Amino acid sequence: MAPRPPRGLVPALVWGLSLFCSLPGPVWLQPSPPPQSSPPTEPHPCHTCRGLVDSFNKGLERTNRDNFGGGNTAWEEEKLSKYKDSETRLVEVLENVCSKSDFECHRLLELSEELVESWWFHKLFLQSHPVWCLPTACPGGTEKPCGGYGHCEGEGTRGGSGHCDCQAGYGGEACGQCSLGYFEVERNASHLVCSACFGPCARCSGPEESNCLQCKRGWALHHLKCVDIDECGTERANCGADQFCVNTEGSYECRDCAKACLGCMGAGPGRCKKCSPGYQQVGSKCLDVDECETEVCPGENEQCENTEGSYRCVCAEGYKQIEGICVKEQIPESAGFFSEMTEDELVVLQQMFFGVIICALATLAAKGDLVFTAIFIGAVAAMTGYWLSERSDRVLEGFIKGR
Repeated sequence: MAPRPPRGLVPALVWGLSLFCSLPGPVWLQPSPPPQSSPPTEPHPCHTCRGLVDSFNKGLERTNRDNFGGGNTAWEEEKLSKYKDSETRLVEVLENVCSKSDFECHRLLELSEELVESWWFHKLFLQSHPVWCLPTACPGGTEKPCGGYGHCEGEGTRGGSGHCDCQAGYGGEACGQCSLGYFEVERNASHLVCSACFGPCARCSGPEESNCLQCKRGWALHHLKCVDIDECGTERANCGADQFCVNTEGSYECRDCAKACLGCMGAGPGRCKKCSPGYQQVGSKCLDVDECETEVCPGENEQCENTEGSYRCVCAEGYKQIEGICVKEQIPESAGFFSEMTEDELVVLQQMFFGVIICALATLAAKGDLVFTAIFIGAVAAMTGYWLSERSDRVLEGFIKGR
């Protein structure tokens, strides 16, 4: 919880600025280093801030008894509010806080202007929003935040929470004690060493299994030892109707029964409480029923196909189902090798074929064989007659059509 500011304008404002100055000075508070020709001096990081606070305090004292100066104070305070809480007084104080040559003072005043105005015009603002208004500071201060065993959320900035994020094994507001599952190995005024307890121990006095003082969930303390609780043997397990329980260290698992089972006590078809539809008890197991052993597919050209726990009716080979009826598949006739060839392509193919035959016969006739010579002459005569016949038909057709 952030400290509450003291009552009263002057003490509260001085308190707020002093708390701001008590944190490590940011870069903008540090004066610019002198030229390298002379060794840099290291001023106190809060020198400028403290000077600003003192000067602001003197300005408040100087204007404590002032008024608007118009002569009719009662009318002015009625119309303009009281001088001591007015913007006029604040402006007069701030105008004389920094000397004209003090650049760092003017810079700090500009950065603190929002803080000062928020307090001046909303007296309870610092009390209702202490984390936003003032820089946060974690337990342990800036020298050793969080006892040296954690990270400070905010590190003294206005945007942080001011809480400690402790290292593993350490806990508490300032990371000054061992967290759950750890015990103190050593402690003195400036030093704390925490070490992990034995696995299932939540609190312990040492690292051994027999040093447990409190057990983690799923374990029970027995003679300073943590013993696993078998949730499957108690009412702690909460598995579904078609599941069975498997105990694990510190917990349990719910696993699905076999498909053959309606409820089970373990894995496999041999641990069923009852058999599922499509299964039957054979000895100690629930086994699949082969429905295809009976006439279950009455449709014409249908045949039965057994499945796990059921069956299905399919069309026999060579049939396909159309609108729920198995009809014979129509196998398209082969179109033949030359079905897709044009008429001109067939004529060229014929001519090539006969040309090959004539060449073969001519080769044999050249060897002086009278038989092959006679065949060759006959083939040439046949080809000549066929060619002349084709030509005459085309000439006659062209003549008739006027080509």
